[in-house]
Amino acid sequence: MLESLKVILQVQELDMKMIRLMRVKRERQKELEHIDTLRQDLKLQLVEKEKEIFELNRNIMQQEGKIAEIADKMKKLEGKQNTVKKVDEFNALTQEMTLSEREKIATEQIASDLIDKRNLEEEILQKIKDSLKQSEESSRNLETEILSSIKMINEEGKGLKEEREKLAKSADPEVLKIYERLLRNKKDRVVVPIENRTCSGCHIALTAQHENLVRKGERLIFCEHCSRIHYWIEIEEVEVAQGLGSKKRRRRLANV
Repeated sequence: MLESLKVILQVQELDMKMIRLMRVKRERQKELEHIDTLRQDLKLQLVEKEKEIFELNRNIMQQEGKIAEIADKMKKLEGKQNTVKKVDEFNALTQEMTLSEREKIATEQIASDLIDKRNLEEEILQKIKDSLKQSEESSRNLETEILSSIKMINEEGKGLKEEREKLAKSADPEVLKIYERLLRNKKDRVVVPIENRTCSGCHIALTAQHENLVRKGERLIFCEHCSRIHYWIEIEEVEVAQGLGSKKRRRRLANV
């Protein structure tokens, strides 16, 4: 393996941890946003419903005022009717009183419908208030847990960043620059091993010539398909890993 890649691989491991942390943090922040959106939606519903009820109350008052005016008019017509002596005038007043009575009945029906609607809207308003209260109570603990989680993520991320900065100082500046450019583009591992003559990043088969260049470890070799940096895992490392796996398996068998 190219010597300059050893430090870069350590840097990459720290970067992967930080990327994973950032993903978790974003998910947790989305949870907070979702909780807040639900709460704001309920508050908006509450305000809109209160406006509807206010408008209904205003209309009810108008209708009740109109009913009072009609009733006053009918009272005056009745008083006037008691003083007239001519039949034509009496009949005209009677007809006017009849029309006023019809108008009064129609207006009372409108007011009654409005009152029924207001009562229904007030029930809905109370349900919204109850839902908002329950939402705030149930989300309080969840929000506290999420904020605590985000705080821990920030602290862990700060520690990883400090460790990464120290490690990066010992890396080859040019190689580090190339690595960081690739990392910004892919947001994933960009220094990857060849496995069975295949790029372990994009999983596309490579040529024997490409594999030989990577084996030599004389310079940076990039995947011709995904532009990741390739490195060769030494046979000793593979054997050690396989040996450890065999020992573990033997231990498990021994314990059976």
